[in-house]
Amino acid sequence: MKTLILAAIRCSLMFTAVTASLFSTRPAQANYIVTLKQMGANVVATGSGAFDLTGLPVKARGSSQPLIQPFLGNIVTGSSSSNSCDTYGTTITGPSNFGIGIETGLVSIGTGDLVGMAFNGGHENESFLLVPVGYVSGTALSSSATYNNLTLGAPVVTPGTYVWTWGDGADQSFTLKIIGPVGVPGVPDRGSTVSLLGFGLLGLAALRRKLPLLRRTKS
Repeated sequence: MKTLILAAIRCSLMFTAVTASLFSTRPAQANYIVTLKQMGANVVATGSGAFDLTGLPVKARGSSQPLIQPFLGNIVTGSSSSNSCDTYGTTITGPSNFGIGIETGLVSIGTGDLVGMAFNGGHENESFLLVPVGYVSGTALSSSATYNNLTLGAPVVTPGTYVWTWGDGADQSFTLKIIGPVGVPGVPDRGSTVSLLGFGLLGLAALRRKLPLLRRTKS
C-alpha cells in the first residue's frame, strides 16, 4: 500500500512539472494590435501591446488628436486631453489605406496612451509611428477611442487585417483588425485594391492641408 502511495505521488509531481513546462514555454503576444468593432451607431477601438523601435531612425516631438482617416491609412487612439507624442518613421511599409473614407467619425472619448499609425498614404518620408513622449522599446501600451457615427463596412472602412512593419522582429509592427458585420469578407492581403486607392487619392491634393494629421516640430 505504501509503495502505491509513493508511486502516485511521483506521478503527480511529474505531471505538475510537465504541465508547468508547457505553460512556461508559450510565447507571449506583445506586438501592438488595434481592434475596431461596431458598438451601436459608433465604432470602438481598443489597442494593446508593445513596440520595438529598432529600425525607425527618425525621432521628432509632435502632437495629434485621436483620429481615423481610412483613405490615408491613419488611425490614432488614446487620450484626448494629452496630445503630445514622439514620432518615428521613414522606413515603415504596409497598406496605403484601409478604406476610402476621408475623415470618418469624430472621437467622443479617447483614453490611455496616445498611439497611432500616421501612414499618410505611404508617401515617401511621410509615414510615422506615434508613441507616448519618452517611450522605451518593449514597454506595454494600451489605449482606446470611440468614433462617433461611424459604420464599419466596405468601401468606407473595409473590414480585414492590416499590418505595417519596419523590421522582422515580433514587436516591429502595428496591426489593425477591423471586424465588420457578419457576412462581410475580410481583406485577403496587406493592401487594398487599386481601385480603392485611386478613388481615395483623387482628393488627396486638395484635402491634405485641411486634414489635422500631425503637427511635428524638431526635438
